[in-house]
Amino acid sequence: MAPSDPSIITNIEFFRIPPRWLFVLVTTADGYKGWGEATLEGHTEAVEGALLDLAERFVGRNADDIQAIWQEAYRGGFYRGGPVLMSAISGLDIALWDLKGHKLSLPIYSLLGGKVRSKTRVYGWVGGDKPSDVVEGARRRKEQGFGCVKMNATDALDNLASPTALLPTIERVRAIRELGMDVGVDFHGRVHKAMARQLVKALEGEGVLFVEEPLLPTQPSEITDLALTTSIPIALGERLYTRWDWRVYLEGRGVGVGQPDVSHCGGISELHRIASLLEMYDVALAPHCPLGPVALAACMQVGLASQNYVIQEMSWEIHYNKEADLYTYLVDPSVFAVKDGYVEALTSPGLGIQINEELVRETAKKWAGEKVWRTPVWRGVDGTLREW
Repeated sequence: MAPSDPSIITNIEFFRIPPRWLFVLVTTADGYKGWGEATLEGHTEAVEGALLDLAERFVGRNADDIQAIWQEAYRGGFYRGGPVLMSAISGLDIALWDLKGHKLSLPIYSLLGGKVRSKTRVYGWVGGDKPSDVVEGARRRKEQGFGCVKMNATDALDNLASPTALLPTIERVRAIRELGMDVGVDFHGRVHKAMARQLVKALEGEGVLFVEEPLLPTQPSEITDLALTTSIPIALGERLYTRWDWRVYLEGRGVGVGQPDVSHCGGISELHRIASLLEMYDVALAPHCPLGPVALAACMQVGLASQNYVIQEMSWEIHYNKEADLYTYLVDPSVFAVKDGYVEALTSPGLGIQINEELVRETAKKWAGEKVWRTPVWRGVDGTLREW
């Protein structure tokens, strides 16, 4: 390729910024830029290492060749998949799509075939890792324009706990429903099989929108068994990293709502492919996204072009956002304004958002020596490890 080619990638940069995000910036010889997000909560340095490898491989390549770059990034290193590599690929892929959208002056959904809806339904988190004050949080969300929230089902649980430990979950769900709001209940993989069956049964008839990760993603057969016992849709997918990971779940017919994470599953390219697979099995698409504005915009761009897209997780004021929040690095936060439970389609070129590059660079420089976010480690009263 001639060095004068204006579409060659001249730089692949990444920025570690609070609260726990990893942004990617791709620049081409003609000055176009695209933002991506490679956030992998608790494993930032590992993804940075993978991004250095990708930068060595793809600086000098044509930024227009998104699929060729994706395939080489995935297949070219012999070892495939997994959260670290796929998060790095995700950040690069999202940035390339954003760059191409800016170059062509089109939103990404137009490059995916055009939008099938004019707005996106969203939900907000209430409570934290240890659920408390969720009702007051739901009231605040309702005032902010949300019609749906999601909460953690339980605190840490033993493999077999007293059934009374499940009663507060039911009480919280009922209180939120009395506000006239929909609610999703996230088990977070922390409820083991014996207790998960009891909790799902107890939630029957309470009007729950879905139960998320009722069991760990290593248990596809058990998840299918559980799905056959309940009418509540089973949602999962944040810890599945490629379309191949989805195969056993879709063929098992146990999933009602698919929740791939655009920053973990291979970016816009792979999220779009997974969306089509979910549609083939009549599974709703509701991307996982407790992350930053780049990941959220990427989810929305794919969702706007996907028939089976139903609702979007939105991390505004989520409990993890301590030093910065969803709107901190946006030039115009109004693009994510929530009205009557929806966000209007992002119609500007690329991702449809504008990142404050100067602020990102300044913040990353200041935060370079700071300790990164780590996944909590929970233990029971006897010292045994519990699922977070």
